Amino acid sequence: MSASPTDDRPRPESLTDLFVSFTLLALQGFGGVLAVVQRELVENKSWMTRDEFIEDWSVSQILPGPNVINMALIVGGRYFGLKGALVGLAGMIAVPLVLVVVLALVYSQFADHPGVAGALRGMGAVAAGLILSTGIKLIGALQSNVLGWRWCAALGVSCLVSVALFRLPLAYVLFGLGGLAFGLAYRKIKP
Repeated sequence: MSASPTDDRPRPESLTDLFVSFTLLALQGFGGVLAVVQRELVENKSWMTRDEFIEDWSVSQILPGPNVINMALIVGGRYFGLKGALVGLAGMIAVPLVLVVVLALVYSQFADHPGVAGALRGMGAVAAGLILSTGIKLIGALQSNVLGWRWCAALGVSCLVSVALFRLPLAYVLFGLGGLAFGLAYRKIKP
């Protein structure tokens, strides 16, 4: 169950705190900020529990648009309503947008340099490692999942094989395996 603004747990102190927090999150990521978002919102700030993070991140992945933007909207909206959702969104895109424009101008000048291509490949590997480490860190949450860790692992491997090896469109995999997972979970929790 998601946190409500009346909980005694830590929460963003103000809209400015929310904006600055999401701006710093956005500035720490390149190619994905899942690990950074999880560490900041769950471990450092304690704005949400690990289970709440997994629940909200799952919703963020299903919604259209970038996952972390959706997460900023969810968290901002939870604590400050529509204003908070908009401030969380602004925190995620305002400063990074300026930086991306500046980097695009610099990149256009040095795009042919082999060091630039190598740096981009290295950052891609770092992003993949961050996502993998966060996945490993969140495995413990499978203990409380209604499907159990075996079903979750089987569905995860099926997803990986479907997308990486068979190159099925993500929408088909999402609706196919997501529908199967929904059906299995519903059968287990049905009264």
